[in-house]
Amino acid sequence: MSEINFIDHVKINAKSGNGGAGSAHFRREKFIEKGGPDGGDGGRGGHIILKGNRNLWTLFHLRYQKHIKAEKGQSGSGNCKTGAQGEDIIIEVPLGTIAKNDENNEKLAEIVTHGEEKIILEGGKGGLGNVHFKSSTRQSPQYAQPGLEGVEAWVVLELKVLADVGLVGFPNAGKSTFLSVVSNAKPKIADYPFTTIKPNLGVVPYEKFKSFIVADIPGIIEGAAEGKGIGLRFLRHIERNSLLLFMIPGDSLEIKTQYNALINELKKYNPELLDKDRILAITKLDLLDNEVVEELKNNIPENIPHIFISSATQTGITELKHLIWKLLNKHNK
Repeated sequence: MSEINFIDHVKINAKSGNGGAGSAHFRREKFIEKGGPDGGDGGRGGHIILKGNRNLWTLFHLRYQKHIKAEKGQSGSGNCKTGAQGEDIIIEVPLGTIAKNDENNEKLAEIVTHGEEKIILEGGKGGLGNVHFKSSTRQSPQYAQPGLEGVEAWVVLELKVLADVGLVGFPNAGKSTFLSVVSNAKPKIADYPFTTIKPNLGVVPYEKFKSFIVADIPGIIEGAAEGKGIGLRFLRHIERNSLLLFMIPGDSLEIKTQYNALINELKKYNPELLDKDRILAITKLDLLDNEVVEELKNNIPENIPHIFISSATQTGITELKHLIWKLLNKHNK
């Protein structure tokens, strides 16, 4: 999928259906001149519903669908017949989609499993027919309830990529190359900043038919938490990752400085991200001689598992996969 087709944020105007009116009908048959009230209820208006679809990876299909309106319920009729319900509108979305009310930022729904359905705007309730208003003192009620109006709102849909491991690093840290080596994903790779401008997912095979999912997400720059660069578009995708794999190139010679800068951006965006398990991979080992590697070992941040790797020569890749699997499954022993 081309970068321009990867859409992870859309805003739509949605309206659920109005409820149908209740009926004020009276029973009239050949030998029953003055039958009692028999007006049926109005039908419910159609809901606006989100449905998870694991075959979708983007919100691109909704990019030009700005107005979505559900069908209104039908009016009730005689013989206590309830009007037909308005047809629901089902919007299929990729897993990891969150719906929010644009006006107050209220979270309406979150879709995380295939086939999951959640109502984001309920259809209006149908009005009661006059049969409900009959009593001992009111034998012939001449009125029925109108249906309730549906709900109209601007709804923001945001996609947060679902993956086990999120790759965290500045541009050109070797994230895309790593993903291309350990999985069948084919991210765009080049030696200039922001080669990756959309998340790429790769399924990484592990021993005995096991696997985990890695997300290569656009590189952070300092100030990303304030929206600089690709900023917030990047940061929201790592909220769902179970483990964060920090990737810093060994030729930078400032491992601690870069690591602390990355941590600072995550902390400013959402401090809870720092509660996730972390691994540090020092990349591009093939460009370093033994003396430089020994110097770098004195510049490694404390309290984080680390490993030197080279995607070009695949040095350290197997060991890194073992470490990732161990942390992902530490609670399943």
